Amino acid sequence: MKQETVTINNRAGIHARPSALIVKTANEYDSEIFLELDDMKINAKSIMGIITLGANYKSIIQIIAEGNDEEKAVMALVKLFENRFEEE
Repeated sequence: MKQETVTINNRAGIHARPSALIVKTANEYDSEIFLELDDMKINAKSIMGIITLGANYKSIIQIIAEGNDEEKAVMALVKLFENRFEEE
């Protein structure tokens, strides 16, 4: 299992467009991938799950992956968060 902590740095938080980018990226990997915020843990391959997180600016999220490509999957998602979902 591989996990990393990220902070949402784009002012709009995770809305529809970032959610779609997360799902698209997560689906490129075989590993099971989850996002965790407070007491919610959702499947990163589910757009509805991501939207229900309600992750806002400065929210701290755990990215958790388990599988044969878990390292690559987590790093790809970390990069999305660090690049502010290419919005700013």
